[in-house]
Amino acid sequence: MAIGWLTVLQSVPWTEVVSNAPKVAAGAKKLWAAVSRKPSAGAQVADATQAALSPEARAITALTAHISELETAVKELQEQMLASSELIKALAEQNTQLILRIETQRRRMAWLAGALVLIGMAALASLVLLLAR
Repeated sequence: MAIGWLTVLQSVPWTEVVSNAPKVAAGAKKLWAAVSRKPSAGAQVADATQAALSPEARAITALTAHISELETAVKELQEQMLASSELIKALAEQNTQLILRIETQRRRMAWLAGALVLIGMAALASLVLLLAR
């Protein structure tokens, strides 16, 4: 089971992942900045509390109410988008930190593997010298 994970981790182009992590974080920050700058849609509509006797006045009142509902829905969607982009920004930053830590661990493993090879070669050389006596 561990060999399967090792194969998967070795097949990942870590240099590309590490080099692209700052770009992802920068893109998320740009998205956050763009979304947080947009003004919320909240145009005030005049009260339609006047008595509407004619069909035109009723239609206008209905349209005004519908526009008000749509503005409320747009405002809620914008708030959700703002929250989503904040989450994306946080995830991108966490991803950057995770990638950097994984790269550090990969380098340590490479050093340890090199040290293990050197120790193995030294042990093999000493074994050969002992057997040669």
